[in-house]
Amino acid sequence: MRNNFPHELSLGDIYFSPILPVIFFAFLAAVITVLILNKLKLSRYLFAPPYVFIAIMALYMILIDTFWIKF
Repeated sequence: MRNNFPHELSLGDIYFSPILPVIFFAFLAAVITVLILNKLKLSRYLFAPPYVFIAIMALYMILIDTFWIKF
């Protein structure tokens, strides 16, 4: 029987929250997206790039949680 409730992830004898890999992968995806925006010089059209980084990271967190790592 499958448990649909959130549970801890274990790595050896260490238990950690399932949101940690979501935050990690969202941060990496946001960094890659921002690097692409900087490379294409599209970030100069943004008023506050740090806020855009946080917004992109939040969007990636929602997408990763919805479609990939369901915690």
